[in-house]
Amino acid sequence: MKFGIIGAGIVGTALAVRLEEAGHECMGVHTRSRHSYERFRSYLKIDHLTLKELVPAVDILFITTQDGVIRSIAEKLSKNALLKSGQVWIHCSGSLPSEVLRVKESLPVSCLSLHPLQAFASVEEALTILSGTHFGIEGDNEELGEGIVKDLGGIPHHILAEKKTLYHVGAVVASNYLVVLTSLAVELFAEAGIQGEEALASLLPLMKGTLYNLEQVGLPQALTGPIARGDVQVVQGHLEHLPPKLVDIYQSLGLKALELGENKKARQGLTFPSEEYKLLKNLLEGGDRGEKNFKNFGTA
Repeated sequence: MKFGIIGAGIVGTALAVRLEEAGHECMGVHTRSRHSYERFRSYLKIDHLTLKELVPAVDILFITTQDGVIRSIAEKLSKNALLKSGQVWIHCSGSLPSEVLRVKESLPVSCLSLHPLQAFASVEEALTILSGTHFGIEGDNEELGEGIVKDLGGIPHHILAEKKTLYHVGAVVASNYLVVLTSLAVELFAEAGIQGEEALASLLPLMKGTLYNLEQVGLPQALTGPIARGDVQVVQGHLEHLPPKLVDIYQSLGLKALELGENKKARQGLTFPSEEYKLLKNLLEGGDRGEKNFKNFGTA
């Protein structure tokens, strides 16, 4: 396969390196950034070409730029007839559908999206973890996309183009919001007297343990903690002492935890005791009844 790269960022560079190693031929790279090209050249001694030189020379064109310019690049290529019939254009965005490349219906190319479901901090890291990375695939020639992913050492998954935004939201929640949740946990530890780096260092083993549990037993079995146990008293204490700005977040996440807790118990052939469940749900929904009923919970 003869391929070219538009956009010599981390993803584009890593893909080019691994595809060359798999026996494919990179015909050239095009980028507006001199720094990016110099970094690319440190891995592959491939020439920088103009679009007029690059595009007609390749069977597969990877557009690995920032999401905001993918459409404009496709428009530029189409407007200047920089394509050839049967060519495959591929972008690596997780949020945009492959059809963003099809700027007009008569475009004689296949449009495909291959999104690596991974956060790459550097080219070196990308090269290290690309093998084993999961990819979301959608577009005109998914069989070709699956073959490319396998050549990269990745694991392909076919996704629905019309629901791709939800796929991307899921990835954001799992990755970016994990960092946000960690930040909130660090803030709470600071309130309790464990500051900054010390707080993060103490939380990371707990988080790694949770990820290990997810790998080993999956969902919903990996859920632990007071809501999974049905510990109304602990949840009440949390809500009484939380900073007001975090109460809504805690309650929203807690309701999802309660749902997972129900599923976990159901798999074990169990259920939450009725009164316990009602109290937990009321507390997490923010009802004023929870505090009144809690005072009498567990007493005869």
